[in-house]
Amino acid sequence: MALYITGDAEADKLLEENPLALLTAMLLDQQVPMEWAFSAPYQLKQRLGRGLDCAEIAAMDEDEFKGYFLEKPALHRYPAAMAERTHALCRDLVEQYDGKAENLWNGATTGAELFARLRALPGFGEQKARIFLALLAKRLGVKPPGWEEFAGDYGAPGYYSVADIDGPGALEKVREYKQAKKAAAKQAAAKKVGAKKAKAAP
Repeated sequence: MALYITGDAEADKLLEENPLALLTAMLLDQQVPMEWAFSAPYQLKQRLGRGLDCAEIAAMDEDEFKGYFLEKPALHRYPAAMAERTHALCRDLVEQYDGKAENLWNGATTGAELFARLRALPGFGEQKARIFLALLAKRLGVKPPGWEEFAGDYGAPGYYSVADIDGPGALEKVREYKQAKKAAAKQAAAKKVGAKKAKAAP
């Protein structure tokens, strides 16, 4: 299935064809615009001068690998930290899944197992694991029994995350949802503070 995440045809094509690129992009998707995170694997591939390979990256000196992230323009807002996480991710994939990112999901027989595998990856918190689970199901058709339960709201129809970018214009719908959710959370927090002040007032 075609992906339309970055706005760059070559970067999107790499995400479609290289499971490690897609998993790495999800790892990097925090505190930067989505397009930046999901374009980074393509930029990394260009800098390495070869394809993205778990075993090759895992075997590289960490400081050498970090240099590819730090090279300007940097691949992330926090390039050194994210290079370390990417290096750790590749080492984990080599140790646990024979150096093939796709083995992580192809070998999972239930949604619970796949979620647990994702959650155990370096840099994958609960929310990131749920989003990537939804992305695998909605965009790649990887739907082990029970996946919906573990994807949570991200598995429902709508435009909630990168998992729902199914064509031109979808990214803006996801961005609008995120902005509305952030505004609602901010408003709720302000109300809570106001209520506490009112309660504390003499």
